[in-house]
Amino acid sequence: MANEDENSGDVGLQNLDDGSSRSPDLAPKEDGQVRSAQELEPVFDVPVRVQAVLGKSTLEVSQLLKLAPGAVVELDRKVGEAIDIYVNNRLVARGEVVLVEDHLGVTMTEIIKLDGGAN
Repeated sequence: MANEDENSGDVGLQNLDDGSSRSPDLAPKEDGQVRSAQELEPVFDVPVRVQAVLGKSTLEVSQLLKLAPGAVVELDRKVGEAIDIYVNNRLVARGEVVLVEDHLGVTMTEIIKLDGGAN
């Protein structure tokens, strides 16, 4: 199961990768200098695919065809276990499902650091 966000508006992001008090509108450059949010503005409107994966299951086609409303599909995760958050099919974080008013949401609890050679 996955939930997608089609970048339907402005999203307030908080820097979760370290405990610094750096402003959330600043990002480090490769050379260690700080880049302002204004320098990143050209990419603000680039759509990205966000998926929150609750778990996975393997079914045979015959089992899939037998599913009906109310059927339960067992996933490979336990209740309360962290979910995976993918951006453009790349695992970027783990988190928890939360209720925001009458909508489901995701809170990121762990940022997955990319390896230097990963693309």
